[in-house]
Amino acid sequence: MSTHAAALQRTSWRDYYELTKPRVVMLMILTSVIGMLLAVPGMVPLDILLLGNLGIALCAGSAATVNHLVDRHIDLKMARTSNRPVARGRVEPGRALAFALVLGCAGMAVLLAFVNPLTAWLTLVSLLGYAVVYTMFLKRATPQNIVIGGIAGAAPPLLGWTAVTGELHGHALLLMLIIFAWTPPHFWALAVHRREDYAKADIPMLPVTHGVAYTKLHILLYTFILLAVSLLPFATAMLGWLYLLGAVVLGIGFVYWAVEMLRDRNPAAGMETFKYSIIYLMALFCIMLLDHYLVAV
Repeated sequence: MSTHAAALQRTSWRDYYELTKPRVVMLMILTSVIGMLLAVPGMVPLDILLLGNLGIALCAGSAATVNHLVDRHIDLKMARTSNRPVARGRVEPGRALAFALVLGCAGMAVLLAFVNPLTAWLTLVSLLGYAVVYTMFLKRATPQNIVIGGIAGAAPPLLGWTAVTGELHGHALLLMLIIFAWTPPHFWALAVHRREDYAKADIPMLPVTHGVAYTKLHILLYTFILLAVSLLPFATAMLGWLYLLGAVVLGIGFVYWAVEMLRDRNPAAGMETFKYSIIYLMALFCIMLLDHYLVAV
């Protein structure tokens, strides 16, 4: 039996589950759920809460699967991604493509049938933005790939909001802006830690093209931008003092880790900053929810 045939025989449901990048999707759905809850003073209708997030999650999983498929050759060159299912041959490219199409079509069908067309089409734009524009073009074209491509990844709270209201709103765009500003320092912290991998795979991430020191400086600058942007929900009276306090404390924590990276005294500062950035986003959105129900209403 060939190595390829043996790999395919070892394919399991866990490989297909891994294709969807479940941890990333779970974080996206957290922000989508909170976007829904912030859109109304009371409770979101249960069918919209469940089916809206199901459709968004299916489309996000589809985009993630395309990412695995397109990046299968460069994934083998990077320690972090070398054991991914398509890269290792546990899932054939054709099957991965079929899986992505099934997920994407199912997600769009759910959103069109049970939610509303605006959310469905915005979700499709987000899917194509990540799977096609970012994965196929931007990632290999420019060190600003994650900045431009971050627009697609910032969409979930907007999608959650439109799923409930059926319309765009400035407050929903503010939630999207926060994630857009968060994405560069979040991802560049990981890119600094994995610089050699990206260099080996010939991916023009900022620390590869402009150096680690330059990237660390820009992480700090974007962290200040994020801190300023995170105050806008309070400045626009969308949220109240509880949110303001949380945003300031969490933002100062992010600045601390960005400074730690810049000082270059802690070899693990890159990964610590990356981990903190995830905690930051989850905590910030949870505080939004607490403020919404305990203070603002």
